[in-house]
Amino acid sequence: MSKARKPLSLAIRAVFGVLFLLLGVAGFFAFAAGFADYPMVEPKPDAKPWIRGAYHVHTTRSDGNGSPAKVAQAAKAAGLDFVVLTDHNDFKPPAATWVDGVLLIPGVEVSTSAGHLAAFGMQRPIEGVKPWGPPEQAVAAIEAAGGTAVLAHPVQTKNPWKDEATAHQVPGFELYSADTFFRQALRSPVSRLLPALGASMVSPVHGVMLLAVPEPRPTERFLELARERNRLALCGSDAHGVPAYEDIFNALDMELPPDVLPGPLSQNAREAAAQVTQALASGRALCVFRALGAPDGFALEGYDPNTREAPVGALLTVRLPEHTPGTLEVRVWGEGRLQPDGQHVELTGPGVVQVEVWAHAPGRFFGHEWRPWLVPSPVRVVPGPPGI
Repeated sequence: MSKARKPLSLAIRAVFGVLFLLLGVAGFFAFAAGFADYPMVEPKPDAKPWIRGAYHVHTTRSDGNGSPAKVAQAAKAAGLDFVVLTDHNDFKPPAATWVDGVLLIPGVEVSTSAGHLAAFGMQRPIEGVKPWGPPEQAVAAIEAAGGTAVLAHPVQTKNPWKDEATAHQVPGFELYSADTFFRQALRSPVSRLLPALGASMVSPVHGVMLLAVPEPRPTERFLELARERNRLALCGSDAHGVPAYEDIFNALDMELPPDVLPGPLSQNAREAAAQVTQALASGRALCVFRALGAPDGFALEGYDPNTREAPVGALLTVRLPEHTPGTLEVRVWGEGRLQPDGQHVELTGPGVVQVEVWAHAPGRFFGHEWRPWLVPSPVRVVPGPPGI
């Protein structure tokens, strides 16, 4: 072999060696995925059904790889009742419609010069907005159309929200985003992306759940904005078809408690869409990492549900579903202190408190890792009445 060919041969061998090593590591995570046990909390057979759906979904009307009909098929397979479609700059989406038993609700994701703004619940067409225009123009147009605006993946590295003034005006905030989880994993290909890809070969939902590793910045930013007004916490599927729609829908969704929206939904698609979007905008919807279990029996009590406020010194009560001890824990951010019983939160000062339930979920290897499970919108903490 000539001296010129020898380095090339060594390079090829090195590349193949790395590929085989990566395949071996992925195979290990695939093997471990076969032992991942879901759900962590079993559904109650006699519980009232919650209305379930996916928010922030893309189709072939923009950059998704599935038609609306394909999305509806995947949603039905995952047990969802509705899907909020948010194709990029789709200012004239089709009207709400029932497809294969799933309600498809029109929405939009507007590209602005400051980032992406999702919206749903419009009562009139959005007018006077062009892609990549000023953010304040998009916010005003959505409000004029009667819709609810949401900061889409607001702290994502690729498309963060960069305009401070409008950030304070928009009521919705994607606290958890499947697309953001994926992009975070891309920055840690060996420790996060490779385990998820390997697990997906055996258990696609487990692969998606391994991507769900929250970072502190979204919560910090959310609490900054929520101190001044009521905010909506949403989980954005941001589904494009890769990973598969059904896998994303099985991993996380938005759910409406029976006391907020008792089923069944109206068979009139327009009326049903209004029911769902009003419930989503009420602040009483729940983000659920559904792979970990159903939220039957969960409740957060001790605040005014109409204003979503409670006074300093009040105690919030977290009603947990039946579960195996040690598999669930309540986590608190902001102006609240978890009591020793693990189910009461004392409100310690004016501001805002975010209360979530986390589950001890299957991890990358054969152990378990703590992951978010139930995520309600925050409660504003207001000064108590003056003393006598």
